[in-house]
Amino acid sequence: MTGSSQEDLPSDARSKPDAEDHAHVIAHPPLLVLGGILAGLGLDAIWPAPQLPASVQYVLGAGLFLAGLAIVLTCALTFARAGTSVPTNTPTTALATNGLYRYSRNPIYVALALAHLGIAAAVDSPWILATLPVVLVVIRYGVIAREERYLEAKFGDAYRDYKAQVRRWF
Repeated sequence: MTGSSQEDLPSDARSKPDAEDHAHVIAHPPLLVLGGILAGLGLDAIWPAPQLPASVQYVLGAGLFLAGLAIVLTCALTFARAGTSVPTNTPTTALATNGLYRYSRNPIYVALALAHLGIAAAVDSPWILATLPVVLVVIRYGVIAREERYLEAKFGDAYRDYKAQVRRWF
C-alpha cells in the first residue's frame, strides 16, 4: 500500500476541504426567521389576537418589509464588491467593511428582523411579533457567535480591529 488517506495524517497536516471553510452556523438565518414566522402563524391560527387597524397594518407591514429587503439587497451588493458571498455555508473570502458594514457588523440580520416585523404587522399577528426575540437570540448565539469565531480565525487582526470599531447591531 502506498500513500495515505487524510485520516492517517496528523490533524495539522490534513488539508481542509473548501466545503468545510465556513462558519458552521446552526441554520441559515432566513430559515430561522421563517421558522419564527410559521410558529407565530400557527399560534395565530389557534388564538387570533388582531391589534392593528387595516389601514395601519398594510402600510406599516409593507414599509418595514421593504426596508428590510432594501438593506439585504444593499448588503448583497457590498459583498459582491468585496468579492465574497452572502450564504453562511460558503467560504468568506474577504471582509465586507464598507457601506452599511461601517455601522453594523450584521446589517443583514437587522434587515431580517425588519422583514419579520413587517410580516407581523401586515398579517396583524402579535404572535409573529412575539417570536422575534426568540429568533434574534438564536441568531445571536447560533449564527453570529459562530461567524465571529470563524472570521477571527480566518482574518485575525484585521477582523479583530474591525470588530473593535463597529458595533454588532445598529
